[in-house]
Amino acid sequence: MAQRRWGVADAAAWVSAPRADDDKYSRGVLGVAAGSLRYPGAAVLVAEAALRTGLGMLRLDVPPAVASLVLQRRPEAVVGVGRAQAWVAGPGMDGDDTEAGARVSAAIKAGTPLVLDAASASRASEAAGRVIVTPHAGELARILGVDRAAVLADPVGSAADASKLLGAVVLLKGSTTRVVTGETVLTVEGAPPWLATAGAGDALAGILGALLATRAARGALDQDALASIAATAAVVHGRAATIASAGGPLTILGLCEAVPAVIRELVR
Repeated sequence: MAQRRWGVADAAAWVSAPRADDDKYSRGVLGVAAGSLRYPGAAVLVAEAALRTGLGMLRLDVPPAVASLVLQRRPEAVVGVGRAQAWVAGPGMDGDDTEAGARVSAAIKAGTPLVLDAASASRASEAAGRVIVTPHAGELARILGVDRAAVLADPVGSAADASKLLGAVVLLKGSTTRVVTGETVLTVEGAPPWLATAGAGDALAGILGALLATRAARGALDQDALASIAATAAVVHGRAATIASAGGPLTILGLCEAVPAVIRELVR
């Protein structure tokens, strides 16, 4: 499979600035089912990254205690399900929690473009709409029933196998991010090694969800469009990490704070 490197010029075509006649609904509404009592911070990071990427509204389908934490950080978020142009489901959710499973099921049945992260990625084939899954090598290995070493030895082939198995776009996280669907392979490089830290995937899911919602608000998206948006999210994520790092350690909230500068660069 031929690989194409995806960079800033490519990403710029997939970042949408609001129009003069937009309202909060036409700018894009993202639903988020994330976080748990065990990992409440995941929902905070998804919401923070998504809102800083640019949205009209963010809806939370999360446990009350998690919603309270998100609202302390982002009071503009809305608690409760409703109309949304895209969903993010899975970050920080406990796979053994039946209530969490029900929240993921609701997102899967919504029929809108969907980002499935962590253990929820294995449910992509159940979805009523188009799906992007965002595993790291270990999660992809579990989906395929192989060793992690096998994924690391052939990341593109492994991602392609998962794409066929799940009927989804696969964004395989790593020092080089690979986005695979059908014969399309997009690679994104340049993120600093300091990005290998807890919460980085939650921020990526939020950025990706926001880009999906803003584009879906303007029309239907095919599988190739989803791949382009996934690669664009990886570019935004990596460039924000570079700004936040400045050559040293970073925090994920620091990465999120750098996202608007990256979006501003791309829309220009």
